[in-house]
Amino acid sequence: MIPLAPAPIQTPSFEYAALAPMLVVFGAALLGVLVEAFVARRYRPPLQLAITFAGLLGAFVAVVAFASRGTKSLSLVMGGAVAIDGPTLFIQGTVLLLAVGGVCLMAEQKLDPAGDAFAPMASATPGSSEERQATAAGWRQTEIYPLTLFAVGGMMLFPASADLLTMFIALEVLSLPLYLLCGLARRKRLISQEAALKYFLLGAFSSAFFLFGIAFLYGYSGSLSLGALATATGATVGREPLLLIGIALMAVGLLFKVGAAPFHSWTPDVYQGAPTPVTGFMAAGTKIAAFGALLRVFYVGFGGVRWDWRPMMWGVAILTMIVGSVLALTQTDIKRLLAYSSIAHAGFILVGVLAISRNGLSSTLFYLAAYGFTTIGAFAVVTLVRDSAGEATHLSQWAGLGRRSPLIASVFALFLLALAGIPLTSGFTAKFDVFSAAAEGGATPLVIVGVITSAIAAFFYFRIIVLMFFSEPAIDGPTVAVPSIFTNVAITVGVTVTVLLGVYPQPLIDLADRAAVFIR
Repeated sequence: MIPLAPAPIQTPSFEYAALAPMLVVFGAALLGVLVEAFVARRYRPPLQLAITFAGLLGAFVAVVAFASRGTKSLSLVMGGAVAIDGPTLFIQGTVLLLAVGGVCLMAEQKLDPAGDAFAPMASATPGSSEERQATAAGWRQTEIYPLTLFAVGGMMLFPASADLLTMFIALEVLSLPLYLLCGLARRKRLISQEAALKYFLLGAFSSAFFLFGIAFLYGYSGSLSLGALATATGATVGREPLLLIGIALMAVGLLFKVGAAPFHSWTPDVYQGAPTPVTGFMAAGTKIAAFGALLRVFYVGFGGVRWDWRPMMWGVAILTMIVGSVLALTQTDIKRLLAYSSIAHAGFILVGVLAISRNGLSSTLFYLAAYGFTTIGAFAVVTLVRDSAGEATHLSQWAGLGRRSPLIASVFALFLLALAGIPLTSGFTAKFDVFSAAAEGGATPLVIVGVITSAIAAFFYFRIIVLMFFSEPAIDGPTVAVPSIFTNVAITVGVTVTVLLGVYPQPLIDLADRAAVFIR
């Protein structure tokens, strides 16, 4: 008997041009790790900053260059594990720009020459001679830069994943660095480390739900590919319980990352405890990447069974809008208030997701971009209001800020008006876009709830504006620090985008509409 020759193993092709943006970011992150290991501490800050900016801007150029090649270059790569399509490129470009803003806040030196935002060194004990020397030299905890780059790389891969296992790996790559970054605040180490631990534990639970859901979906379809899963939903009979359980478990993991109720409990504590630059970066980047992955899973993988999961998501969207808007009314800390604001906005974005149409997809992409730039700008302003103990985040400390610093108070008021959805700001255009798409898709009840909760949310935004401009400042109240060029850039870009998308949003709307096509 002649033995049969073994079948050749089909190896996937590597499309390096399509993967170039992610490869640039991960390469810069690895280079940053080598700098931490082999470069003297005093030379690390400028070198790490240069590597980080070069990696992010280089990756953005690669995204633009690949997108300019047209639709013929869009495809499934890496053996079908990664989808390079319109939503992927739009979200990757947005995440990279927002990451540049986040790094600008992390690089701020004038406010915290002694490392007020971040602990000076992991190896230095408080008050030791090593810490005093680091403080005198102006050293900062430079490992934040490679950690940020690893998180950005995960954020870029997460919405591009066309394979459930690849998506899980991307989820962990973006999450693990954030767990560490949340615990690096110096002046409030206990609350910061508590926030990091809570984020890690709850994030681990949500990842377990996500992975367990993948197992059920594999049992249902026999494949980890979203395309194969979509095909199986129309052909497989008798295993529907596996599908429904898998959808529910995966939804838990994704809704945790976007901060939707009832999986939102980590958000206020983590936003309050993390260093404010990290909070701003997380609030914008993580939400955008998570919504990109959620859109791909539910539009591509579960689009054929939308009538099974849509009622569940309706309930989540309504609960998220109500919880975020109502509980924000009771907050006295500016970072916790912005946390509940982000929860409410997660509900508004879900309204666009539930339109289940191309208009719904394009309006959601536009909303994510508009919300991200406004959020980065708002947290940049929060880093500037300070007293002798550091950042002044209690609302009472913001009384009369408009008299102490009219410019900074006016800028913050603009961001609050945009978050409230007031006309001539990006927030109004974004909300109008998603509500219109939802109404066209038959989700009118969601639009009604969204309008009502937007009116509720407007109250606490205007309360802060009234507090800043119509209250007497305390004699020993906080002052507004003079920012460096990095924070000025973050605030200026935030203001510019917020205003432009309010008065002339059509170019970005058209770009989002052209990008709103998933490859299956």
